[in-house]
Amino acid sequence: MANNDTEVAVIGGGAAGVAAAFRLRQAAIDCLLVEARPRLGGRAWSIDDGSGHAIDLGCGWLHSADRNPWVKVAESQGRTVDKSMPPWARRALPIGFAPGEQEDFAKAQGEFFGRLETAANSPDAPAAAYLESNGRWNNLINAIGTYISGAELDRLSVRDFENYAGNDQNWRIVEGYGTTIAAYGANLNTVLKCPVLQIDHSGRRLRIETARGSISADQVIVTLPTSILGDKESLFHPALPEKTEAARGLPLGLNDKLFLSLENAGEFDKDTRIFGSTDRIGTAMYHMRPFGRPQIEVYFGGRNAWDLEAGGDEAFFDFAKSDLTRLLGHAFTRRIKPLAIHRWGADPFARGAYSYAMPGKAGCRAELAAPVDERLFFAGEACSKHDFSTAHGGFLTGVAAADQVIAARKRRRTA
Repeated sequence: MANNDTEVAVIGGGAAGVAAAFRLRQAAIDCLLVEARPRLGGRAWSIDDGSGHAIDLGCGWLHSADRNPWVKVAESQGRTVDKSMPPWARRALPIGFAPGEQEDFAKAQGEFFGRLETAANSPDAPAAAYLESNGRWNNLINAIGTYISGAELDRLSVRDFENYAGNDQNWRIVEGYGTTIAAYGANLNTVLKCPVLQIDHSGRRLRIETARGSISADQVIVTLPTSILGDKESLFHPALPEKTEAARGLPLGLNDKLFLSLENAGEFDKDTRIFGSTDRIGTAMYHMRPFGRPQIEVYFGGRNAWDLEAGGDEAFFDFAKSDLTRLLGHAFTRRIKPLAIHRWGADPFARGAYSYAMPGKAGCRAELAAPVDERLFFAGEACSKHDFSTAHGGFLTGVAAADQVIAARKRRRTA
């Protein structure tokens, strides 16, 4: 490794790591960004669909867009920010879901969210405890919970769920969210294909053992997902059991997206949606013609996504084909073909999509984010109390960790 001695090493080249390294470079601090993958972006990844369009296999929405720092970054790069209404803000197509049923469902879901808000200051509990007893729409409410959090409501902390501070401003980047994040880090001092094996903080300087050799640093910013931090107790030497336990309280849920090509797409209005089923939790949501393209973006969440991953990419297409044939007729099968999917649960450097707090574990976000000895700092969407599960949560915590490093270095110089 050419650059094996640095002032600050940033571990992980996703949204948090890229933002942290960019901020350190602005402060003229020598920094090395270390990423296990052959690319930057982490759980944000855009690819070409084969016809010149970017599709986001990872995060795709600029949530809380009116305050999302990635909007400014995208605009500075000359990207096109699409402010069209997202499909979940529109009424679903009346295919297997009549308008009257949709009204009933919206009322039941609104009442459920109201109960969660009221319960936020009570002793923490699973969100499922606030479903209506034998409620007709419980399964669909739960299914949508898997789209939001990557896990079913019985696993979600009410307090954490209500800490989320998102709003109804949700935009997209035509050229890709992943494209934007990767480009933000394009000029940083980076080493790719370099998994970190251990961070030794026993000596005067930190020693980061990687698959490509060791790195020495004064300080480290760790932005690895909780699935890695919670599973690998040997990552830190000496061990940091409080970090391991905090990460285990914030497991990654799972969301996978299958993109299909669609012939004769003009039959459907752009950015509309269809639910595969309305009476079971393990269902998919079909986003018809995203950006007006001849495509379907199929969304899978929670246990359903985990189960399908065990069957490989083909299992997702077979599931979608079965749903769409049942809803739109056998001939519809000939109009769709698989374009792309990435199984995030099987990705060795992700092992899931984004974090949720288990009941009683909402405080783990602050525990995970807390620095250690002014030498080890932590960032990533799981470290954000109010913007977890988002790329802008990663950005904001990355900048915050970099600012903590900058302040610590100033204190050392003046001590």
